[in-house]
Amino acid sequence: MMPLPLIGIPTSVRVRNDVSVHSVHEDEITAAMDAAAGMPVLIPALGGALDTASLLARLDGLLVAGAISNIEPHHYGDVPRTSTSPVDPQRDATALPLIRDAIDAGVPLLAICRGMQELNVALGGSLHQQIHDLDGKMDHRCPPDAPAAVRFQDAHKVSFAEGGVLAGIAQAAIGTDQATVNSLHGQGIDRLAVGLVIEARAPDGIVEAVRVKDAPAFAIGIQWHPEWQATEDKLSAAIFRAFGDAARDRAQAQGRGG
Repeated sequence: MMPLPLIGIPTSVRVRNDVSVHSVHEDEITAAMDAAAGMPVLIPALGGALDTASLLARLDGLLVAGAISNIEPHHYGDVPRTSTSPVDPQRDATALPLIRDAIDAGVPLLAICRGMQELNVALGGSLHQQIHDLDGKMDHRCPPDAPAAVRFQDAHKVSFAEGGVLAGIAQAAIGTDQATVNSLHGQGIDRLAVGLVIEARAPDGIVEAVRVKDAPAFAIGIQWHPEWQATEDKLSAAIFRAFGDAARDRAQAQGRGG
């Protein structure tokens, strides 16, 4: 049997009862397994102590998923606009350089929600810290204390850029250049990083997906959460399948795919 491609997932850090816990959501793990057909490997948020070169040499894909925390604004030359924004400096110190190195190494990348924002910041872009306070923009947040089925329910449409990677995936999966997606973010892309191409927008113009233009492998960022019902939703399943296929291609090229 062909070995499953290894898909790394950077963890977030929360302090519980004075103990730091490195974790990811189970939906992200099961999406990597069931929708991308890979073997998830959790990456601790070790910052500069992480040997990214050795790690990436062993990985076939990198899934940078969402989190409750936001990227600290100093990473994109700004100051905090609210005192209540949760942060995770250990994740910042791990994920931002890891994303850059993964792209350079040709490791397929799927970045979701905070992960897409990290992709933009890692490559030199900036963020809106509170989209809901901007004139003409929707409130992209979800009810924070609601059950998961409510938080992850469809919220608004996205329109895919003509000729884009996601447009092709969407046409094949659902036969259209638009989709209705969930929305669980308060922040979003402001200044697009050089080297990123917009793949989708919300009705209010907020960037909902990006692609690394000259990446040697699959490298997509998505603002919504396709890991929710990743095997049931046709578009989500197709996105993870494309990511998994890219990871299998890398595994085979590296002599790990039989």
